[in-house]
Amino acid sequence: MKSKSVVIRVAVLFILFTAMGDVLFAGGQKDSAVQEAAGVLELKLGHLADPQNPYALGAVRFAELVEERTNGQVVIKIFPSSQLGKAQKLIEGLILGTVDFSLTTTAVLGQFEPKLLVFGFPYMMRDRDHAYKALDTIGMELAENLEPKGLKVLCFMENGIRHMINNKRKLNSPDDMKGLKMRVMSTPVYIEMMKSLGADPTPMAFGEVYSACQLHTIDGLECPAVHFWQKRFYEVNKYITLTGHTYESEPMMISMKTWEKLSPEFQDIMLEAAAEACDYARKTAVEQEAEYFQQIRDSGKCEIDTVDTAPFAEKTKIVWQILEEKVGKDLITRIQAVK
Repeated sequence: MKSKSVVIRVAVLFILFTAMGDVLFAGGQKDSAVQEAAGVLELKLGHLADPQNPYALGAVRFAELVEERTNGQVVIKIFPSSQLGKAQKLIEGLILGTVDFSLTTTAVLGQFEPKLLVFGFPYMMRDRDHAYKALDTIGMELAENLEPKGLKVLCFMENGIRHMINNKRKLNSPDDMKGLKMRVMSTPVYIEMMKSLGADPTPMAFGEVYSACQLHTIDGLECPAVHFWQKRFYEVNKYITLTGHTYESEPMMISMKTWEKLSPEFQDIMLEAAAEACDYARKTAVEQEAEYFQQIRDSGKCEIDTVDTAPFAEKTKIVWQILEEKVGKDLITRIQAVK
């Protein structure tokens, strides 16, 4: 009798578990079907900057516009502050398709399309307006050469107008640059520029710069206002000199592997969103620059000096001649002719 009771209980439990399993499985099928119907595509965007950097904010705006205009079918997850790797690794990720979007400077992209280096030549750009017009026309034209290499430029955001900062002395003229050990990006434009000014160019990872200034391993560096403030370089240097020697852009790129998977409709949305986000990032850069310089002045920790830039431009003109063969004289002429 007892044995029969046990059998009945087992049978009942079996039926219950089977029924529950059918319900869970059906629920799982429903969730899967919903996800498939929604067609949510998650993409990754990596860059090097702090989240409050103008181009970082531009990337956020881009992601918002894309998600909104695809009705949530494309979601872009952003990884700032080198979370997905440094510039070289990000570009390799784009080529391989392991990273969907990235932002990095034309100085770095020059390894893949040397003509893009021209936009970072010292005093190539008369002002921001000139830079925007040249990049949005000639820059986008040159960027097409990257597509067979796996990279598609959607727009050129801003990495700022660059100035000198050092802990040795005021820079009243190019002569004051002589002998200064200055950190530079590891690219020919910046190395040759420092040489032309009589300084000692010292390539160094950006993450090491603050401590190098603090320990006087280097005498200074060149970068835009956003880095003076956000990286707190004004704390470990005494003098900022507004040389305005280069305008550095920050191209936003998509992997060609990702691009080719998108429908024409989604490709159009990406291009439109990139253009709007680029305008937003550029305006933000201008606003932040004024704020950061004022905050540095208010701190009383670092002087900010204006300077006659003409002698600096004259001294660095040799960089154009040295690198002319890489980019072509006709390209320099075209950029200078942009109004």
